[in-house]
Amino acid sequence: MNVSITVNDQLLTHDVEPRLLLVHFLRDYCGLTGTHVGCETSICGACTVQIGGKAVKSCTLFAVQADGESVLTVEGLAGEGTLHPMQQAFWDAHGLQCGYCTPGMMMTAVQLLADTPRPTREQIAHGLKGNLCRCTGYTKIIDAVERAAGAK
Repeated sequence: MNVSITVNDQLLTHDVEPRLLLVHFLRDYCGLTGTHVGCETSICGACTVQIGGKAVKSCTLFAVQADGESVLTVEGLAGEGTLHPMQQAFWDAHGLQCGYCTPGMMMTAVQLLADTPRPTREQIAHGLKGNLCRCTGYTKIIDAVERAAGAK
């Protein structure tokens, strides 16, 4: 089945199996490996991307369900030679350790700030609750989102 998905502002068309998950489309067909495969059950959030500006776990959708949609991955956040403010904030606040959860955290946090530009630490923690990190204890991640919001 042919699918056409605009990924990071580039229209990509591929012939795929109807059962192919969006996360595998992005990684295997588009070569965008920033979107990570974690639990494949929508618990960890490592596969989070944005579809139409909303954070979505790409392991919960088939690629055919995204046909005609616009998808933003962590690779699409950065501009020409510059990091997105969220990426820079994660760097500056040391909001990662192993980095496996980081792309999903960033994609969720970008939507959080779009919806709530100046969130409290409690709102940030609540907004990221669908993303799991096994390394950091979340403090530095929350610091990073706060920094990206301009709160620090």
